[in-house]
Amino acid sequence: MTIKEVKLTAQGKADLEKELRYLKTVKRQEVSARIKEAISLGDISENAEYDEAKNEQGSVELRISTLEDTLNHVSIIEELHNSDTVLLGSTVRLRDVEFDEVEKYIIVGPAEANPRRGRLSNESPVGLAILGKKKGEMVEVQVPIGVIKYEIIEIE
Repeated sequence: MTIKEVKLTAQGKADLEKELRYLKTVKRQEVSARIKEAISLGDISENAEYDEAKNEQGSVELRISTLEDTLNHVSIIEELHNSDTVLLGSTVRLRDVEFDEVEKYIIVGPAEANPRRGRLSNESPVGLAILGKKKGEMVEVQVPIGVIKYEIIEIE
C-alpha cells in the first residue's frame, strides 16, 4: 500500500507511535492467546471463538501495517504562533453565529482529525472554508443540514 505524504502535528505522530507500540506489544499477544485457547477447545472447523480471534488478528495486523506505512510518510506540521492567517497547524477559535457558541480547533491533516478532541481536518468543509482567512472574517460552510456561519474570532 502506497500513500502520499501524511501531515501530522508532533502530538499526532506521537499518538500514532503509541498506538503502534500497543498493538505490537500488547494486542498481538492478547489475540495470540485467544487463538491458542480456541484451538485447545478442539475442532477449529466450526469454532466461532477461533474464527473471531483470527478475524481480530487480521484486523490488528492490517492496522499495524497501515500505521507503519503512515509513519514512514510523515511530514510534521509546525504548530504556528503569531500568524494572522489560518494555516495548517493554526489554533483557531470559531464562533457559530446562529448559536453564539465558541469552539477551539487546531487545523491538522486528515490522518489525525478528531473534532471532539479539538483537531479539525484541513480537508473538512469547515477546514477548507477557514484556510487562508483572517481574524474577524465570516465564513459560510455548506453542511448536510444547510449552511453554518462562523466568525473567526482568534488565531493563535
